[in-house]
Amino acid sequence: MKLRVSSLKVKLSLLAPLVFFAVNTSAQQKPAPYTQQIDGTKLSFEMQAIPAGEFVMGSKNGKPDEQPPHKVKLDAFWMGKYEVTWDIFEPFLYKDYEATHSNGPVPANVDAVTRPTKPYLDMTFGMGKAGQPALAMTHYNAIQYCKWLYARTGVFYRLPTEAEWEYACRAGATTEYFYGNDEAGLADYAWYKENSGGKTHPVGQKKPNKWGLYDIYGNVAEWTYDQYIPDFYTDKPAVNPVAVPQKLYPQVLRGGSYDAVAKDSRSASRMASDPVWKQLDPQIPKSNWWFPEAPFVGLRLVRPAKTPTKAEIDAYYNKAPIADY
Repeated sequence: MKLRVSSLKVKLSLLAPLVFFAVNTSAQQKPAPYTQQIDGTKLSFEMQAIPAGEFVMGSKNGKPDEQPPHKVKLDAFWMGKYEVTWDIFEPFLYKDYEATHSNGPVPANVDAVTRPTKPYLDMTFGMGKAGQPALAMTHYNAIQYCKWLYARTGVFYRLPTEAEWEYACRAGATTEYFYGNDEAGLADYAWYKENSGGKTHPVGQKKPNKWGLYDIYGNVAEWTYDQYIPDFYTDKPAVNPVAVPQKLYPQVLRGGSYDAVAKDSRSASRMASDPVWKQLDPQIPKSNWWFPEAPFVGLRLVRPAKTPTKAEIDAYYNKAPIADY
């Protein structure tokens, strides 16, 4: 396959893990939804099946970074039914918490996964934990959580690519929102600035999209793996596109949040991470793990239908953190 790309995109493409780029004919059928047990604990989470397919990414009516609309082809994958909640994130965060939620000793391979430094403030920001989305973690933190899940389950989980996120969000729709074009209907599906009361809410209280994904709009903005490149759509990457991150900022989040207005919660709307989210961090150097001024940031898991090789998995999980500034 030959793509017309800029020199920057060539560089990004060459460095991309094969799990993103290989179009595999064996995984083109829609996989089945399932519940993932976190081995050795009583915890679990649900994954929804996303079929392989093609869609038009972007919006002709949106911001410049959403243009031009272009066709993208994606392999099948699973995506988390809900945003990752504190219930399944805290065992990674605190070893003692993990031990109390385990059925036996924490396995050595799990214990060896590097854990976040303990935050110096309440990272729930008073919004609660039970059923609430985990939040304020950095991009690196989110990927290391996926690594912890891999150690616990033996299953490769990762962040969605930006294209996967939009495809799953749209669930076959071509309108500005997956339910239509009128932002007045957003309250049925999302906690956003107009109805959130300035805080997150327990996941699953609003209506899902047609592929069974809850809170895909609002509540917390969701990390993707991609570097944020404003004109990345210009050369129309066609198959499993991803802008592999090469620097700390900016990276892409999707879906808006409890603090976002409706227009920033559309399917095509893009959000870029910002170093000001650590502006008040008193640590020197600044934390690799937390955004103390971004309580609107969270994550949702993806599992590709085709499992990558062990070398590809290690390459994804074991990138060294980039020093902040």
